[in-house]
Parts: sequence; structure tokens; C-alpha cells
Amino acid sequence: MTAPVGTAPPAPRPGEPGHTTDAEPTDPDRPGPPLPPGGLLAEPRGEGATPLTLGVTAGLVGGYRWIEQALCELLGGWVTDIALPAVQIHLDAQAARHAWHAELWGDRLPVLAGVDPDGLTRPPEPALGVLSALAGAVALPPVGTPGRSWPPPGRDGAGSGPAALPRLAGLYRVVIPRLVVSYGIHLRATSWVADQAVARTLRLVLADEMEDWQLGEQLVQRLVTRPHDVDAVGTFVRELETVVVAAPLSSGLVRFPDGFDGL
Repeated sequence: MTAPVGTAPPAPRPGEPGHTTDAEPTDPDRPGPPLPPGGLLAEPRGEGATPLTLGVTAGLVGGYRWIEQALCELLGGWVTDIALPAVQIHLDAQAARHAWHAELWGDRLPVLAGVDPDGLTRPPEPALGVLSALAGAVALPPVGTPGRSWPPPGRDGAGSGPAALPRLAGLYRVVIPRLVVSYGIHLRATSWVADQAVARTLRLVLADEMEDWQLGEQLVQRLVTRPHDVDAVGTFVRELETVVVAAPLSSGLVRFPDGFDGL
């Protein structure tokens, strides 16, 4: 519709051709307008913020890579021993997504003189203990022990770990929510100047994990149909949370330096 003579035409609305805003960045690699503060997808800190050191970032990224690889292998194993076609399809897709996330974190490992990037891929605590319990292991040998493997054997041998429903509940009510929190804490600790590439990967992976969390929780709710299911799920979730509390760790799945708790 044409505006009356003597009046200015209405400004284009967001999403329409010609719409601009002063908040839009001119640099395509610079993050867009800030999101509401405190959210999991909040923007990285500005130029004046003190960035995480390269060594701390290397340790965190290597830990993320290990977690995503471990989840890929663990869920891939569940595909063959959970005899529910809908769950098998779901887990197969999830394992592939975690494998891709591990590749993304591998690309973000910093290049340090005299340091093998693959050597930075180490299991962080308490993620190692939580994933070991999720896999049905009482404990794993210390990192670096010859012959140490992942996934670990079950409590009394292979195949004797937690039942299928408690495992799924532990994954989607403890592991993935805590991984989401860790990624969110790291994103809020990044700097536009020093951490652009890491921040972009955090945003991408975090969005995937939040979607996976919702789909997984929906699956668990559909499978919890009896009072016995409620008891089994609650018992195993408490067991996993106890591992975190004993670490001790107040939030997330990995340790951050003091002052980077995301609160």
C-alpha cells in the first residue's frame, strides 16, 4: 500500500528487505546483538573481558572432545542391546551427532609447541566418573593405565550394567543437562577478541545438545509407565548425582577455574 502524500512510508519490519538496525554487526565473524543476560546462549563477553588462558581452553576443549567421543561409543553400544526399534533409531542418530561434535572439538584444539593435540583429549572429572557409572562400571583404572578401554565393562562383566530405562534417564536427566550447563558456562566466559572460533562451536554444539535433551526427556517420559519404573529411574539418577556431589562440583560436568561458575 502506498503511503499518503507528505508522510514517510512505514519502516521495514524485522526480516523484510531493507530492514537494518544499529545493533547489526558489520563484521560477519562478530557475534550478533546480545541475547537476554544469563541465558545458556548468552553472548560472549566483550573486548574488555579477561579471556580464559590458552592452557585452560585447551584442557576444556580436549575434555569436551573426550566426552563427546565417549557418548558416541556408549550410545552406539546401547543400540545393539536395547531391543526397542524406536529407541534404537533414536540412539543411533544421537551417537552419530556426538561423533560429529567430537570432530568439531578436535578442530578447535589449539596448536601448542611441543604438544600433540590428540594428547589433550583426556577424560575430565567428574565426567569420567559419571559416564563410568552410566556405563555400569564401579570404577575405571586411572587415566593412562595400560589396557584401559572405553566403554568399561559392566558391574559384574559385560552386559550387567543398569537396565535400559534407568540408563536413558541418567543420560537425559543428569549427563546431557550437566553438559549443557558446562557449555553455557564456557560460552559466557569467552571473549569476542580471543575466542571467536570456540564461541561459534559452543553455540552450535549447545543448540544441538539442548534439542537432544528435550527429545530424550520426551522419550523417557513415554517409557516411564509403572511405579516400578519411577523407582528404578529415581534410584539411578540419584546414584549419578552422588558421583558429582562427591567430586565435588556444584554445576556442570567439568571443572572451570575459580570465578567461572556461570552465576
